[in-house]
Amino acid sequence: MSLQPIASGPIPPYSNPPIEPQNFLPSRFVISAMTLGFTTLVTTSVNHNYVIGNLCRLLIPKGYGCTQLNETEGYVSSVPNPNQVVLQINSNGINAFLAANLRQQPQILAIGDINTGVTNANGRQSTGTFIPGSFLNISPNP
Repeated sequence: MSLQPIASGPIPPYSNPPIEPQNFLPSRFVISAMTLGFTTLVTTSVNHNYVIGNLCRLLIPKGYGCTQLNETEGYVSSVPNPNQVVLQINSNGINAFLAANLRQQPQILAIGDINTGVTNANGRQSTGTFIPGSFLNISPNP
């Protein structure tokens, strides 16, 4: 009895593309409303992909009010609706958010990588290549 070698063809390059930074965009969404208080409720214009534990940054241009929150960072503590996220940012005493139609739009942006923040109940461990919700895969062949 002769054994035949098992032959497999080459792996097509689109099956396992390398991770390239240009194929991933930060998860960035336009802010349509904000409710201020001990925590900050941010409503986005479309559904987002953030999860509890994401670290997010607010970008609030002049003309939208609450510019005191520009460049502030906070962790997601809850996701009450697909287009809303509650951040652990105390915004008591901040000027109210104003809905405006200006060229620059207010944005919420997920930040961080595998080296920052606790990503699971056991502490900081390498559980993947990114924190869920921090980047969108825009590679040509996902």
